[in-house]
Amino acid sequence: MQSALARVRGLGSNHDGAGHWRAQRLTAVLLAPLGLWFAANIVYLIGVGLDETVFRAWASEHGNALLLILFLVALFHHSVLGMQVVIEDYVHGPAAKTASLFLSKTVLWVLGASSILAVLRLYLGA
Repeated sequence: MQSALARVRGLGSNHDGAGHWRAQRLTAVLLAPLGLWFAANIVYLIGVGLDETVFRAWASEHGNALLLILFLVALFHHSVLGMQVVIEDYVHGPAAKTASLFLSKTVLWVLGASSILAVLRLYLGA
């Protein structure tokens, strides 16, 4: 027999919630100006006749490539953090929760890495 205190010991917080909250807010703050920058540039590119060569030339400029990579890192990290919160809140089975977290994080990190590699290829002219 165990006391009520003994049964719940070790089942409490792992003290990661504040760091997760801060990371989510930081990525949201970064996404605001980067998203406006990206949207403004897409509108500009559409105005000058957006096609593959125009986009390649735009993405191969040093500043644009750097800001685009920062935008992608913030976007996908924010997405991973948000999906984690949604899954932890709404998926109740431990096996389903673990599988969902693994799958969502894997898919988002693979998409993020492939997006960043695509920008690097455009920047390096490959």
